[in-house]
Amino acid sequence: MDVLDLTRLQFAVVTIYHYLFVPVSICLSATAAGLQLTWMRTGKEKYLHLTKFTGKLLIVTFAVGVVTGLVQEFQFGLGWSAFARFYGDVFGPTLAIEGMLAFFLEATFLALWYFGWDRLPRRVHAATIVVVAVGTLLSAYIILAANSFMQNPVAYALDPETGRAHLTSFLDLMTNEVVLAAFPHTMGGAAMAGGGLLMAIGIWRASTDEAFRTLSRVGAWTMLIGGAVTAISGDHLGKVMTAVQPMKMAAAEALYETTTSAPFSIFAIGELGHDRPFFSIEIPGLLSFLGTGSFGGTVQGIDDLQAQYVAQYGPGSYVPMIPVAFWTFRLMIGAGVLGMALAAYHLWSTWETTRRVPLLPEFLQPGRGTPGWLQRFILIAPVLPAAANTFGWIFTETARQPWLAFGISKVADGISPGLTRAEVIASLCGFTLVYGLLALVWFRLVVHLSRKPLAPPVAAEETPEPAPAY
Repeated sequence: MDVLDLTRLQFAVVTIYHYLFVPVSICLSATAAGLQLTWMRTGKEKYLHLTKFTGKLLIVTFAVGVVTGLVQEFQFGLGWSAFARFYGDVFGPTLAIEGMLAFFLEATFLALWYFGWDRLPRRVHAATIVVVAVGTLLSAYIILAANSFMQNPVAYALDPETGRAHLTSFLDLMTNEVVLAAFPHTMGGAAMAGGGLLMAIGIWRASTDEAFRTLSRVGAWTMLIGGAVTAISGDHLGKVMTAVQPMKMAAAEALYETTTSAPFSIFAIGELGHDRPFFSIEIPGLLSFLGTGSFGGTVQGIDDLQAQYVAQYGPGSYVPMIPVAFWTFRLMIGAGVLGMALAAYHLWSTWETTRRVPLLPEFLQPGRGTPGWLQRFILIAPVLPAAANTFGWIFTETARQPWLAFGISKVADGISPGLTRAEVIASLCGFTLVYGLLALVWFRLVVHLSRKPLAPPVAAEETPEPAPAY
């Protein structure tokens, strides 16, 4: 691997690892706020205990997310200084605002919430966790707006003397059609990630505490609703991406020829080249519907787009890694659908009812509880949305290649000058080691918090010793 490939690998490792914690933090902050408001409205102690438990998970996850996020931002200077120099006037304001939100607003109000129990008025204290939840959403939106510039550059002008891009309208940057479509899709994925973690912990501890059973259902509902939002918004995002990056949708199906009523392959075996795989399961017209909104729509093929880009941008290959785009798109969908199915089954199996559903076997009847073997399988629920989010981002970024910012800056042009293989390998090994230790610490802390009882033990009343008889 040359310096460019190693630098790309390093950025991928840092970014993917960081994004394992970001969606969980987003979901946990909103869940903690919802549970606390529910406790204030109902007065039920179990919601108070669940609020404090979810908040502790949030603090642990937020801390790891902050550390890894800092490294990710430093990556632009470490490995991609040429791109940062070109794009810094556009990207800088978004990073600055996101930093203020993440490190000042979220961290400050999260500390106020944690240390403010029994010190702040009840409504003021609840407002602090609501501010944290809103801050995570704003932070996510601003970072997505920065990424959306790379997908669909808007609100910029090139300086004729320096050749650098500078921002012309912050409002236009924030209302890029890509970020408007990507934000609900990303937040749906975040709900699935956090919901899967809560559902798994709740199922694991449900036999020891009734409140954990409630937590498992809260997590399952969050995961299921998040999946529905992801699917609906993903349909719209696919159409936007087809309009601004037609090569990406063509690569998702390995579609080399422009096709009307293009099919979508659920599964394929064989080479993803010009010849179709020797075996595939296809849904007719589905790719056209995903890309254009019509089953009879026309989807541009890879060959036609390659010729168009050569004429527009000059000689070179503008075709991304087709197998990566093809399979990550399907693995993203498959992991998400399987996670939704597990959440739906858990809700069904724990639904309290005295009525039977005809034709269903005994173990599938509602209210019968989840079989032991399936409980152990459901415990992988946090892995599925994490995998779906990861595959989704791999598809989004690799299927844009060879562009860093589509149409204006290529990957090969953005690497830091003078960077050596030894420097990249050393930093990559260092990041991998530190991140491995952070993952182990986070996992052990989550397990430790989950094993502790939700309610503090009630101190037994001391019985006075009988007076001595004289």
